[in-house]
Amino acid sequence: MNLFVINSGSSSIKYQLIQMPSETTLCSGLIERIGSDQSCITHKRHIDNKIITSTETLAINSHSDGLIAVTTLLTDPVIGVIKQPEDIDVVGHRVVHGGEQFSSTIAITQAVKEKIKSLFPLAPLHNPANYLGIEVAEEIFPSAKQIAVFDTAFHQTMPAVAYRFAIPNYYYTEYGIRAYGFHGTSHKYVSEKANDYLKIKGSKIISIHLGNGCSMSAVLDGKCIDTTMGLGPMNGLIMGTRAGDIDQSVIFYLVNELGYPMGEIHDVLNKKSGMLGLTGFSDMRDIKHQYQSGSKDAILAYEMYAYHIKKYIGAFTAVLGGLDAIVFTGGVGENDALTRSLATTALDNLGIQLDAQKNQTTSKEILEINQQDSRVKILVIPTNEELEIAKQCYQLAQVN
Repeated sequence: MNLFVINSGSSSIKYQLIQMPSETTLCSGLIERIGSDQSCITHKRHIDNKIITSTETLAINSHSDGLIAVTTLLTDPVIGVIKQPEDIDVVGHRVVHGGEQFSSTIAITQAVKEKIKSLFPLAPLHNPANYLGIEVAEEIFPSAKQIAVFDTAFHQTMPAVAYRFAIPNYYYTEYGIRAYGFHGTSHKYVSEKANDYLKIKGSKIISIHLGNGCSMSAVLDGKCIDTTMGLGPMNGLIMGTRAGDIDQSVIFYLVNELGYPMGEIHDVLNKKSGMLGLTGFSDMRDIKHQYQSGSKDAILAYEMYAYHIKKYIGAFTAVLGGLDAIVFTGGVGENDALTRSLATTALDNLGIQLDAQKNQTTSKEILEINQQDSRVKILVIPTNEELEIAKQCYQLAQVN
């Protein structure tokens, strides 16, 4: 089965063509800056454990143009991996917000699309782009089965004590205002990998996804029981441009005392805060360079970033009733040894002991970076959201 995974962002499309059930990646790629004359397509063809990369800069005005360009690459006589669009059996779509309506992977129908549209207010930066990706894919791959995988679905096992807010019940019953959580596809993938590695019944795992967006999940015996993000993907940890947890009084002060309009405050907290607000940079590689150069702003930002991770490690260990393993994943979690070091230092009382030398190594597989006598495993596991989406879509396609 040829399964094409689409991760559609507001101005980008990540994609991967995976042959199932062998889980063989035939090609993958990324389209950036959609809507610009300087859009970029990076396409990778996977052959015999080798990757052949081609990059092209051109004008891509819309998601439709982007997927048409990808289809051209997929069917190219020289570098293509299929002969025609009809060779795609299933298209799997990442949809960020599924609300309470979607707790599992589902075949896309018109009714499903309408429900996804109704959730636009809960994820205004993500769901509209995800929806657009579905509409375009239906046109380009008309014979394929279209399936949606929701980032929030993994967190639907949280108990009410974790997902409810202490506000009048009316807001939950009438409007669905509660914590939903995000990065669920990644948390599910790495926590399952950790479970396979640990081979512990009733495992207690904290998964830490660190990228431009950051979140943590408490996973008990494979099920999420708490997570750091809430109604939208702005809460919890400090992120690349998002503030994370913040005193609500700050917002009221900005409105009532400083006269900021709510739209501008939303923009500040979502796009101008986090590491960007603290240092002037959102990319941790730039901030790490500043840190190593002795920048006080960068040093404080790194320490704040790690401090919030440590706080949630403590909180989630309490919620789980103990801890077997911590998993670092995502672009920062997998590649930034400094973050891992700062986030796990001085946690010996929780049985967490990092091996500094192992922490400097890298691996494409599971990497164990704790000391030999550490009670808690510290694991680095590369995430693969596209593969997780493919696996879930394949399972559903087999059933139906």
